[in-house]
Amino acid sequence: MWMPWKCAVVEIPFGGAQGGVSVDPKLLSPQELENLTRRYAAEISILIGPERDIPAPDVGTSAQIMAWIMDTFSMHRGYSVSAVVTGKPVAIGGTKGRSNATSAGLIHLIELAAARMGFEFQGARVAVQGAGNVGLGAMELLAARGAKVVAASNSRGGVFNAAGLDIATIKTAVAERAPLGDLPDVDRITNDELIAADVDILVPAALEGQITSANAGSVRARLVAEGANGPTTPEAEAILLDRGIVVLPDILANAGGVTVSYFEWVQDLQGFVWSSDEIETRLVNMLKTAFDQVWDLHEREDCDLRGAAYMLAVKRVAEATEIRGIYP
Repeated sequence: MWMPWKCAVVEIPFGGAQGGVSVDPKLLSPQELENLTRRYAAEISILIGPERDIPAPDVGTSAQIMAWIMDTFSMHRGYSVSAVVTGKPVAIGGTKGRSNATSAGLIHLIELAAARMGFEFQGARVAVQGAGNVGLGAMELLAARGAKVVAASNSRGGVFNAAGLDIATIKTAVAERAPLGDLPDVDRITNDELIAADVDILVPAALEGQITSANAGSVRARLVAEGANGPTTPEAEAILLDRGIVVLPDILANAGGVTVSYFEWVQDLQGFVWSSDEIETRLVNMLKTAFDQVWDLHEREDCDLRGAAYMLAVKRVAEATEIRGIYP
């Protein structure tokens, strides 16, 4: 359900669905993963297509997996159908900027939120939960833009350094599947300690349900920016809002990924190749428009940002549904 609202907030013509295979890809050999992916793609081939459902990467997937899906579908058709999936390698119709689109959009929106809240993004202390595609990309961009990542974690533990973490060493450790706690000049921390870290910005970018009623009272960040889908439970958000903490909701905060997926789809359908600068400019403009609309509605209706984002999204979907009417 979150996907239609997310797409509606940024005004792109996608809907929403989720599907996948219940398996840990880390336990499979490359050949096993390819076989599994191609069998799955073959089974759902009657449901997907450039004008129907368009798969995109999510947890546990990669550009290579998207390539296998695209190739399997194309073999069934007898010709290349690049627009059937997004998140592909650039060499086979993917788009520049897709691999870090969610992270790039997230950081841009954090900057906009910080400006509206009246605190300086440069030098802001940040804790990032999750060192996957979104979290690791966010750490790199945060450091590059002058913020200080002082706490980070993944499924193998968390680390803290008040002077700022070395993102390059974290990236290497993640690539080598080494415990973050083995890095030099860091203190090991638990997940709850990361969530309670003394920071300006908390970025939950792992899985859903991470900030709950049990730990929301310990959050010290001024801004919680949801890099993951559903990381904050409704009960936890009520506690955060009561304490004056701003929550940048997932359907806006991490919409950069699906937005650039839309750009990829458009390029594939029309044979366009956009430059990295074009992608970035279009992404920034669309996200800023969506952010301004949500923030202004939040102020006008005196509601939280999630409520404003939902009002905007549901209204757009409802309007389209009413215009189309009911068949027959």
